[in-house]
Amino acid sequence: MANEIGLDSIVMKILFIHQNFPGQFFYLAPALAQRGHDVKALRLTGEEVAGVQSFVYELERGSTPDIHPWLKNFETQVVRGQAVLGKALELKKEGYIPDVIVAHHGWGETLFIKEVWPDTPLGVYCEFYYHAHGYDLDFDPEFYVKDNLASAMIGLKNITNRLNFDFADAGISPTLWQKNSFPEFFRDRISVIHEGVDTNLFKPNPTASLVLNGHLELKKGDEIITFVNRNLEPFRGFHSFMRSLPKILEARPNAHVLIVGGEGVSYGQQPPSGQSWRSYFLNELEGQLDLSRVHFLGHISYPVFLTLVQLSMVHIYLTYPFVLSWSCIEAMSAGCAIVGSDTPPVREVITHNKTGRLVNFFSTEEISSQVIDLIKNNSERERLGLAARQFAIERYDRISVCLPRQVNWVERKFI
Repeated sequence: MANEIGLDSIVMKILFIHQNFPGQFFYLAPALAQRGHDVKALRLTGEEVAGVQSFVYELERGSTPDIHPWLKNFETQVVRGQAVLGKALELKKEGYIPDVIVAHHGWGETLFIKEVWPDTPLGVYCEFYYHAHGYDLDFDPEFYVKDNLASAMIGLKNITNRLNFDFADAGISPTLWQKNSFPEFFRDRISVIHEGVDTNLFKPNPTASLVLNGHLELKKGDEIITFVNRNLEPFRGFHSFMRSLPKILEARPNAHVLIVGGEGVSYGQQPPSGQSWRSYFLNELEGQLDLSRVHFLGHISYPVFLTLVQLSMVHIYLTYPFVLSWSCIEAMSAGCAIVGSDTPPVREVITHNKTGRLVNFFSTEEISSQVIDLIKNNSERERLGLAARQFAIERYDRISVCLPRQVNWVERKFI
């Protein structure tokens, strides 16, 4: 690592703050420790990281039961900030003064950190700035009910964001689209550096195979369509995907669809009472799907996910205008032909007919026709897969591109 990045003689005291450390700093924190820096972390939960001394802060209180519901989120953030303040004061009393602090400010933990170390530069992880209009909230008319109260409440979710703008010295965002979600006056302080993916691990594998349910063996070259999310929900296009399947399955009688994701809700609306979004859309499509070829895998291990994208003939990735999933870039690195939604986060990595195919998020006709066309067209599928992998290597390889840039951001930005 030192030879790849160019080790300097300056040893820095670097403090990470993340309620579930290491979180987004999973690779950055140990990389800095390996380079000889004194790296510490403040965390509420999470785990120990090699070379990083971590301190656990404890919450002094919970939320107030009768507080105004719009303020619950902010109160939770203040409680976290107060707990970090107490632990930081203990460290300062023991003589610890960091040279730089790197934190995910969205949890509220940095709210009072400058009260302890006013002269220590603070770099914050800028994940997303909430908007009532033009982003995720009002994107999907099927699941959006105009509500002025809800729009007002969304604005309050940015309280911690805006308070941090007064004292944060720099920010880091994984994508340009996420950076641009933040107010213009703060953007010039944000560097765009993704955490990166392991392109040496996520690479094409002509011998990949997978056995489902103990008897169905799938191998590279089979007509396998994949769809992957943390949870199966409209926010990530589950409804559009499901509604595209009848035509795909009818046109490709040998195709199998592998669906990864839980039945909870990560973002957006809850399903109707007593249902999951999976059961809701299966009921809607009752009698239209050959369920012997539609496989719901739930949550799977990372090695199985790797095999899954290596097997995939066409990978479908759909999302509202929101944070781009790592799985999209990992599928690109594995050489998948991607059919992605023509939404701003996806357009940052998929150029239509160059690194994949872009489709109207809401058009089940477009989704199904593009998938069918790619399954039929081996040369086109291979061309897009190779271009997607090359793009992932050049822009998102963790070791050669992203991690060196992150390390440089810490070592150079604040000196």
